[in-house]
Amino acid sequence: MTTLAAEPLGPPALPDSAADAVYRKVAVRLIPLLFLCYIAAYLDRVNVSFAKLQMQQQLGLSESVYGLGSGIFFIGYFIFEIPSNVMLHKVGAGRWIARIMVTWAILSAAMMFVSSATSFYIVRFLLGVAEAGFFPGIILYLTYWFPAARRGRATSLFLAAIAVAGLIGNPISGWIMHSLSGAAGLQGWQWLFILEALPSLVLGVLAWFWLEDRVKNAQWLTPQERDLIARDIAAEESHKADGSLGRVLSDGKIWLCAFIYFAIVSGLYGVTFWLPTIIKELGIPDPLQVGLIGAVPWAFGIAAMYLMARSADRRHEYRWHTAVSCVASAVGLVISVAFHADALLAMTGLTIAAMGIMSALPIFWSNPTALLGGTAAAMGIAFINSVGNLAGFAIPLIIGVIKDRTHSTDAGLHMLAVLMILGAIAVLILRKPAAR
Repeated sequence: MTTLAAEPLGPPALPDSAADAVYRKVAVRLIPLLFLCYIAAYLDRVNVSFAKLQMQQQLGLSESVYGLGSGIFFIGYFIFEIPSNVMLHKVGAGRWIARIMVTWAILSAAMMFVSSATSFYIVRFLLGVAEAGFFPGIILYLTYWFPAARRGRATSLFLAAIAVAGLIGNPISGWIMHSLSGAAGLQGWQWLFILEALPSLVLGVLAWFWLEDRVKNAQWLTPQERDLIARDIAAEESHKADGSLGRVLSDGKIWLCAFIYFAIVSGLYGVTFWLPTIIKELGIPDPLQVGLIGAVPWAFGIAAMYLMARSADRRHEYRWHTAVSCVASAVGLVISVAFHADALLAMTGLTIAAMGIMSALPIFWSNPTALLGGTAAAMGIAFINSVGNLAGFAIPLIIGVIKDRTHSTDAGLHMLAVLMILGAIAVLILRKPAAR
């Protein structure tokens, strides 16, 4: 079994009372950049939901075409996810994350040249190929720096980028499309793809120089601090499974984790890809107003995510926290459908749904990262994320077909609520929680 080796014993270990300060130092160094990178990644992945408000009519795309084009991103993502994560484990996080970000920035900007359903499908697929490995790579990277008992809050701070991307991205996207439409002969949705690709390009270059691959390379830590972290990580890794892809895939817990994540991601992308459309159907046509209103659910999602992750870490309990979050999101989705004629109540339901989904995400990852170590962690995390993100392909397509046939998203949101309930049941079946 392969484990992460601790540095040779040298300086005496720091007292336990100093551990909190050491891990705060690590978080301050790493989390802000990872946070910004994920905001950029998430915007480039889902800004098509705003572009849809203009490009769908201008290019003559049906709801089904939009759903397939939005989701086909995740086919490329799925195919290249595991190889990408194994490469990150081998060549180092800084270089590989930088490669991912620069290539996806280029392809995201290339969305401005889409002129038909075929070109829409091709560029979205290539964007998924480029981004494959980013998210599971960061989840794996955090296991190099934080033991399980501290990883929940670190992961929640990183994943807060999803909610922040919605909080700031929705108004910015709406403003770009509202204000720049027609500038320099380009449509608002074309400006959207160009401008929102630039941060990814800049952050990718920064990641190359800023992210150390392992603790032993972190010269901004003292020898004592490096030794403390290395000891904690090595002690945790010694209890984890390692091995081949076949061994990972033969573990029933990994498949159960993959299903749970599929359910959570279904809720996430169901809301993300269709929230602007749902708000527009409430009688709010202006993209800027849609963006401002669309920021509300994610603002509440940030607070809920951090508080739930903090509670889970303090109690060393992750299954029930994940399950309760999934149930809350299901309730919110049902409320949004039941009161779709009332804009305030419908948005209240969507806000509750976003709070539950965002709370479930970081807490869920405390389970598989505590079960796997070494190369098995790289493959297992990538596999779970790959299967889970197939929801990003299936859900927009299914909801698009439903909307084409029923002219409503209600049945699609009910389907998401059922999936979230099944996810809650599955996580309770996962007998061994992450914390030890």
